[in-house]
Amino acid sequence: MADSATNPLLQTTGYPQYDAIRPEHIAPAVEQLLASSRVILKQVEELQQPNWEELFGPLEKIDRLFEQTWKPIGHLTGVANSPELRDAYQSVLPDVVQFGLEVRQSEAIYREMKSLRESADFDSYSQARKRLLEQRLLGAELSGIALKGEKREQFNAIASELSKLASDFSNHVLDATNEYELIVTDPADANGWPDSLKNLTSQSYNASKAEDQPESTPAGGPWKITLEVPVVQPFWQHCQNRELREETYRAYISRASSGELDNTPLCERILELRQQQAELLGYENYAAVSLAEKMAENVAAVDEMFETLLKFSRKPAEQDLQELEQLASENDAATPLKHWDIGFWAERLREKRYEVTEETLRQYFQHDRVLNGLFSLIERLFGVTVKPAADMPAVWNKDVQFYEIHDGDQPIAAFFYDPYSRPADKRGGAWMDVCLDRRVADDGVQLPVAHLVCNCTPPVGNKPALMTFREVETLFHEFGHGLQHMLTTVDESDVAGINGVEWDAVELPSQFMENWCYHKPTLLGMTAHVDTGAPLPDDLFDKLVAARNFRAGSNSLRQLTFGMTDMQLHTDYHPGSGSSVFDVQKSVMDKTAILPMLPEDRFLCSFQHIFAGGYAAGYYSYKWAEVLAADAFSAFEEAGLDNEAAIQEVGRRFRETILSQGGSEHPMDLFKEFRGREPDPQALLQQTGLLDNDERSSAEPV
Repeated sequence: MADSATNPLLQTTGYPQYDAIRPEHIAPAVEQLLASSRVILKQVEELQQPNWEELFGPLEKIDRLFEQTWKPIGHLTGVANSPELRDAYQSVLPDVVQFGLEVRQSEAIYREMKSLRESADFDSYSQARKRLLEQRLLGAELSGIALKGEKREQFNAIASELSKLASDFSNHVLDATNEYELIVTDPADANGWPDSLKNLTSQSYNASKAEDQPESTPAGGPWKITLEVPVVQPFWQHCQNRELREETYRAYISRASSGELDNTPLCERILELRQQQAELLGYENYAAVSLAEKMAENVAAVDEMFETLLKFSRKPAEQDLQELEQLASENDAATPLKHWDIGFWAERLREKRYEVTEETLRQYFQHDRVLNGLFSLIERLFGVTVKPAADMPAVWNKDVQFYEIHDGDQPIAAFFYDPYSRPADKRGGAWMDVCLDRRVADDGVQLPVAHLVCNCTPPVGNKPALMTFREVETLFHEFGHGLQHMLTTVDESDVAGINGVEWDAVELPSQFMENWCYHKPTLLGMTAHVDTGAPLPDDLFDKLVAARNFRAGSNSLRQLTFGMTDMQLHTDYHPGSGSSVFDVQKSVMDKTAILPMLPEDRFLCSFQHIFAGGYAAGYYSYKWAEVLAADAFSAFEEAGLDNEAAIQEVGRRFRETILSQGGSEHPMDLFKEFRGREPDPQALLQQTGLLDNDERSSAEPV
């Protein structure tokens, strides 16, 4: 039996000991975790007509054990990946999945939960407890509680295989991304690159070069181009060599689609297994299973939203392409434009139209100053303060920071912040994940703790880290998720914070926070030019706001492509029917894409959201929540963004409803409590510039 004194994964309270966790700790810790949890589970199943505390107290204890042992392992696979860690994780994953099914498929627990729901005491339960009970019962039903014999065994085997496939899929994307590099040696090919791109790619080259190779310099190269977004995106925007743009673009859209890292068969198998799962549960398709736990009533409601947004997005997107074609033609560039030309000419048009470039803006967004500006906004809106913690817990990387959130003098939450891109061992993108849930137990209240993870451009040389404006928006987005987790006041952990929030509503706080990046006092307060210290000039701010809806139609179509492809794969597609997942992608892009899909486009092979994340038949949630977020922000606009007292009043109301209540109430009820009515989709169309006043009456409610 493993010893908690020598195995950091076996502690029962406190912050994870990230600096001490090693791959060899995982197997013995998980073995003990499962053994201890099964003892508790058996005791619960032997109870006779337990009351709430008798039933849920032990289940809460199991959750705490998993929080201390299993959650840190999953977190490290995303931020400090290694072959040894992967192997250790994969070796225990099937056992963990199996135990999760044992809990959800426990007929004794299901029976007792139904008994509680039907008891005379049910009406006296808090709203949080009622929601928790309903969600647990639905979760059990969607986990196959009603299945018997061979069908139960088949369902469990599918769940285990799906878990492994998701992990393999994610690892393939990480490996395929790291496998590619383009070494640019000709200084002529770097003409037009911003200094930040030269610095980053020079630094990347030096970090991976052989000892006998000469050092790179930002001015003279060589420069290493990878498929990480902080590198390849500005490369497409600024590289004048069309052939190099084409090479990297084709490499990007075909990641993890060939050789040993080919995710194509994994896509097919995952979809096949999900359909089998749905049929075992008595649903027509996996989309119906997914929507059973979401805010949208059915697939038809999602499709209605798609059609509404598609109607108002396609014509502006066609106009977007015409404008780029015209600009390219005026500059004697080859036309018609190809996919790898769009980023380049869009950036040229942005520069011409708004006279503002990403590189110009980046000079004003010093990472630490942006962070302090964000914290200042949080204090104004929600009455809480963010402070560096006096005692720094163990972290997984030297750049990780740790902060506490205080309400007055009282600490109420904390978070780890991992800011910078590390392609070698950290997956791309940005996310917020739970470290510790808010829990109320005999030993007191456990405060909520979050992981906030970004992939911002790291500092280069002696200069501070500078952020693109998109990175600023991403930071605000993820912090919105963190606020809903950390500002919860709910005492039942299963519905505290983001827990229990319907998936298509969970993006509301995050997308809401992005709006403040265009609020002048907020934005200017967090800017300072890296050389002069001057704040962002008024004229640059005005241009930034004017550029907010630049290519809004194209951006909307891009998101609709993802969402509609996801939904179609999980409703109408049947693996082995003679068509492929890429045929589905093409059928959607025939409606949503202005440029036709390239025959070799395999973006589905790196679409981790739906094949390795939690967004299967749920990617539409981003657009669904955009509607909610735009309308929520309009409450602040109506109050008057320059009226500090009114803003604080609305901010406190937002905190007391959306943020503090989390999953304890249905998101529509909370939205109506905050807004006084149901959400209006026209707010989003108006905000993105896709709806003229003359068109307001023709925009159907979503």
